[in-house]
Amino acid sequence: MPEKTLFQRIADREIPSDMLYEDELCIVIRDINPKAPTHFLVIPRDPISTLDDLTEEDGPLVGHLLLVAKKVAAEEGLSGGYRAVFNCGPDAFQTVPHIHLHVLGGRKLGWPPG
Repeated sequence: MPEKTLFQRIADREIPSDMLYEDELCIVIRDINPKAPTHFLVIPRDPISTLDDLTEEDGPLVGHLLLVAKKVAAEEGLSGGYRAVFNCGPDAFQTVPHIHLHVLGGRKLGWPPG
């Protein structure tokens, strides 16, 4: 059996986190190194390494992640807007090999982001 990813260990409560939401498909935690006043991660329980590893069958899961992001953003009071970002691969600074959606808000965000 492969070693669990960091995010699987958090979902299994082996590592403490500031959990904002969880269901059978995903968890939502605050980012430990926030880049905005509000910065949380929407993480699927299944360990899909990168966006490049998604299949057609993962479409409903990705849709669910986005709907959960919207729900938690509203609960966090991000009524003025927010950014939702998937990083894919080392050039995009994906540091954990388990897809996760960053949601950032709580201030006016600049553009371009990189």
